[in-house]
Amino acid sequence: MSLLSDSGMPIENVALLVGHSGTRVTEKVYRQQIRPVIQDGATAMDQIFPRPDES
Repeated sequence: MSLLSDSGMPIENVALLVGHSGTRVTEKVYRQQIRPVIQDGATAMDQIFPRPDES
């Protein structure tokens, strides 16, 4: 859901999509807790699978 938010989907729409009645929980969970995990995972994947032009 962080990807949807990052790509410009309004937080209200993201909240509706995941079944939250308001945006407070959506913002706390998806914008504050999950984003760092996704970023850390992407960094790890970049190290495991470097792009051919970066090796």
